[in-house]
Amino acid sequence: MNDQTSIKPIDGKLLVLTPGMGAVGTTFIAGVESIRKGYTKPIGSVSQMQTIRLGARSTNKNPLIKDFVPLADLNDLVFGGWDVFPDSVYEAAARAEVLKPSDLEPLKDFLHSIKPMPAAFDQRYVKRLNGTHVKQGTTKRDLAEQLRADIRNKIKETGASRAVMVWCGSTEVYISPSKVHMSIEAFEKGMEDNDPAISPSQLYAYAAIKEGVAYANGAPNLSADFPALVDLAEKEGVAIAGKDFKTGQTLMKTILSPGLKARMIGIRGWFSDNILGNRDGEVLDDPESFKSKEVTKSGVLETILQPDLYPDLYKDMYHKIRINYYPPRGDAKEGWDNIDIFGWMGYPMQIKVNFLCRDSILAAPIVLDLALFMDLAQRAGKSGVQEWLSFFFKSPQVSEGHIQENDLFIQHMRLKNTLRVLGGEPPVTHISENFNDL
Repeated sequence: MNDQTSIKPIDGKLLVLTPGMGAVGTTFIAGVESIRKGYTKPIGSVSQMQTIRLGARSTNKNPLIKDFVPLADLNDLVFGGWDVFPDSVYEAAARAEVLKPSDLEPLKDFLHSIKPMPAAFDQRYVKRLNGTHVKQGTTKRDLAEQLRADIRNKIKETGASRAVMVWCGSTEVYISPSKVHMSIEAFEKGMEDNDPAISPSQLYAYAAIKEGVAYANGAPNLSADFPALVDLAEKEGVAIAGKDFKTGQTLMKTILSPGLKARMIGIRGWFSDNILGNRDGEVLDDPESFKSKEVTKSGVLETILQPDLYPDLYKDMYHKIRINYYPPRGDAKEGWDNIDIFGWMGYPMQIKVNFLCRDSILAAPIVLDLALFMDLAQRAGKSGVQEWLSFFFKSPQVSEGHIQENDLFIQHMRLKNTLRVLGGEPPVTHISENFNDL
C-alpha cells in the first residue's frame, strides 16, 4: 500500500498568512524563528515532536510524524498577515507580553521585518477593538478583492510557491447562518449589498478559497462553516477546517470527560470559570462576542457524554461557563472547574481543576500544526472540510449530515490514522491475527 505518490511534492516556500497578528500570531511566528535558530524546541507541536506507530507494536516502527509524511520544513516557512494596528511583529509581541524580552531580543531584526497589511475590519463585529490600520472600501466585495490582491502580492513578495491561512484574530459577535450563507451566488450578492450577516472573517475565508489557499479558523466566528463557502471550497479544490483553537479549559474538558464516561461515572454539574486579561479577554467582555465563544465551549460535553444514550448518568447535568476580563492577569489565563460527580449507589464526589495556563503558548503550536497539515491536505488533493483535524478545535467543523466528535482520544486516533493512510500505511485498528501484537 503506497499512496504517497499522490501527494504533490514540496516545492519552494510555504507562506503562512495570519489574519490577526496579536498575541497568538506573534507568539507563533517568534516561536518558529526561535526553533529555527536552535534556541528552543517545538514543545506542544504534534507535527514536530510526536511519533506515529506503523504496523504491529512488535515491529517497533515509530518515526516522527514529520519524518513520515512530507510536511513543509520549518526553514521553508515565510510569514504574512493583517492586523488593525500597524506594529511590526516584534512591536506587537512586546506589547502582548506573552514572551519575555530575553526571548524576543535575539529575534528582533527578523520580527521587525514582518509588518501587517491593513485589515478588513468593522468595529460592529468586534466592539471592544478600535483599529486604525484598516482598509477602506465601498462594499464588502471590494474589501474581499483587496484581500485577494494582498494574498497574491504577498506570495510574490516572499517568493512562496503556495500559501495557507490560519485565522488568529479576535472573536466576532455571534452570527447565525442566514439566506445569504446558503449559496455562493447569494453570498457574493450579499457582499455587494453590504449584508450585515457577512462579517470580516467571512471575507478572509472567501478570499483565501478564491485564491486556492487552504483556510483554518482558529476562532468561534461563523467564518467558513456554512454552505456557500463549503461548496466553494469543494469546487475550487481547497481544504478548510475549524473552528476555535482547543487550548485551555476546553482542552481539559476533552481529556477528563472521556475518562469519566469510559468508567461510567455520572456527572451532576460542571461549573467553569475563567479570568484573563489579554486582548482576547477584552473582546470577550462584550456579551455578543462572548456568545460566540460560549457556543463553542458549551457544546463539547454533550457530544462526548451522549446524554441521550446515558440518561441515568448525564441527562440532567448542569453546565455553566463564565469568562471574566481581568487586566492584571494578561495572557496567563486561569481556568477553574468544579465537577460534581457521582458513583456506585449514587454517592457524590467532586473534582476541582485549576489550570493556570497561557493561551497563546498553547495556541501557537496549533497554528504551526494546522499550517503544515492543511498544506499537506491541499497537496494531497483533499478539498472541503478536513474533519481529521478536529483534534485541534473546540467546535470541529464537519460535513453536512456528520456529527461532531469531541473526544480528544478518538480525534487523536483519527488524526494519526489519516496520516498513516496519507503516508501509504494501513490504519491501526488494534485488531490483529496475532493477538500478541495488539
